[in-house]
Amino acid sequence: MTTPTETSLYRTLSLGSEPKHRRRFMVVDEEIPGNFRFGLLLEELDILAEQTAIAYVRRFYPEGRVVTAAIDNILVRHVVDVNRDIVMHARINHVGRSSLEVGIRVEHAGDPATHIASCYFTMVARGGEGASESIPLPPLEYRDELEQQRAAKAIAGRDDYRRQQASLLEPPSREEYEMLDRLHRAQEEPGFTGHPASRLVADAWERMYPEQEYVPQRIFGGYLIRRAYELSAICSELVAPDRSIIAAVNRINFFHPVRLGDKLHFTSRVVFTNESFACVEASIERISRDRTAGALSNSCLFTFVNVDRELNHRPVPPIYPATYREDARYLEAYRSYQAITGHYRML
Repeated sequence: MTTPTETSLYRTLSLGSEPKHRRRFMVVDEEIPGNFRFGLLLEELDILAEQTAIAYVRRFYPEGRVVTAAIDNILVRHVVDVNRDIVMHARINHVGRSSLEVGIRVEHAGDPATHIASCYFTMVARGGEGASESIPLPPLEYRDELEQQRAAKAIAGRDDYRRQQASLLEPPSREEYEMLDRLHRAQEEPGFTGHPASRLVADAWERMYPEQEYVPQRIFGGYLIRRAYELSAICSELVAPDRSIIAAVNRINFFHPVRLGDKLHFTSRVVFTNESFACVEASIERISRDRTAGALSNSCLFTFVNVDRELNHRPVPPIYPATYREDARYLEAYRSYQAITGHYRML
């Protein structure tokens, strides 16, 4: 049997030693803290997660493939320095019946190393005609306590996500109802000048071409989430008065594959704010080339923080939902935000 250690892969982004590579990861041509294209990092992470998972799958199925099902809870612990190399350490933490959790630790190289973030990718093994069927996988062997803890954490995270999804169907608590009621009442006051949620929206359209393919006839998921992130970062600036940088990736779900020739509609909305933080929900809808099929391809929730040039937190104004759907988005982001801030308190 294979141990998690035997599934390890490493990759370095040579930002410190390669000026052209470093410039590609810059947001602006200025020497400011946090000047880093996080969307490109998401793309690189998805590639590494896929390579780690497929290396394991092909030990048993030489023609097998893997697809990304979800990305969960990327907490940005330290701001990235674009002048330093980034090392990504990937390892399979747990193997289910046909799914794998790939954990990736992202850090700046050096002594001591700076922990940037930990990422968790859920991948699914596929086989059969068109690589459309889930295939069973042998389990890993967990030989030491740390490997057992990581596997248990992966299982607990999966169960926690299921509970969170179930909780979204629950009605508001009394506290949540009063919170939404205050926001609605404020909009009825004479001279209301707040930020209605309906105005904090950005969208874009794009056709998928061969350069976005990763496997035959399927578009690279890392490219899709990079584009969703970039639009969401722009959208966050509709409410962040200073400078908006990423604080966390709450969740990214992959529902349907995107194929060559599909037309995609990217939509980002600011759905919740609190103190210096803004949550932005993004969705990607695909429309087939012949316009006969449409589906939600991806859903994402990102948390941004508003900062000044020295990365001090600055407040963002509240936003005001007005419709049932806006209330639902606000409440979903509020609950996810509470979970994220709980994680930060434990760091």
